[in-house]
Amino acid sequence: MTAMPDTPAEPIPLDPPRLGAPAIPFRVRTTMGERSLADYRGRWLLLFSHPADFTPVCTSEFIALARAHPRFQALGCELLGLSVDSLFAHLAWLRAIEAEFGVAIPFPVAEDISMAMARAYGMIHPGDSSTATVRGSFLIDPAGIIRLLAYYPMSTGRSVEELLRSLAALQEHDASGLSTPADWQPGAPALRPPPQTLEEAARSATPAWYHQTQPTTRSRKTVKP
Repeated sequence: MTAMPDTPAEPIPLDPPRLGAPAIPFRVRTTMGERSLADYRGRWLLLFSHPADFTPVCTSEFIALARAHPRFQALGCELLGLSVDSLFAHLAWLRAIEAEFGVAIPFPVAEDISMAMARAYGMIHPGDSSTATVRGSFLIDPAGIIRLLAYYPMSTGRSVEELLRSLAALQEHDASGLSTPADWQPGAPALRPPPQTLEEAARSATPAWYHQTQPTTRSRKTVKP
């Protein structure tokens, strides 16, 4: 699939993006040159959409993501923003953010004038403006698999801290096989896989055989400011 302005878009998949499914390939024009899904192979990618340039909530998100960029980098994760605005609108907006707030945006922002990519990734929802994307967030792992997806309405900004926490939790699971409990933070204990047989359950050192924790080795420093 391509979102390049002068190239016809490929057919839009009938199914929306799904957890555990391969991310939909793309090639887009961005504020830092062309980017494709293949460019991010071997690293994590946070692909996120925003409704429109020069809007208050989107501006706050870009400032927050720019300030958190080194923390994403420490976790081996790149960022790629996208909206249906033109490349020239993106350039003007990013320059305005730097001039007005003193924050340079260190990651590329893609244009999607044809809305091909926005539709393919479910970034345009019924009931919302036909020319604006909802706040879609997709964490794509180094193998190109979608590991997290979330949609926020146009009026509600995302939590950058939650995106960082979720990224660290996914990486913890990949490294140790442990699952992360509610409100888990890097460095805190995680959960062992539950027993699969009565014999395994009987060997548990605690009556709560279905909820056993184990220390982790991930550093809290990679997520905390």
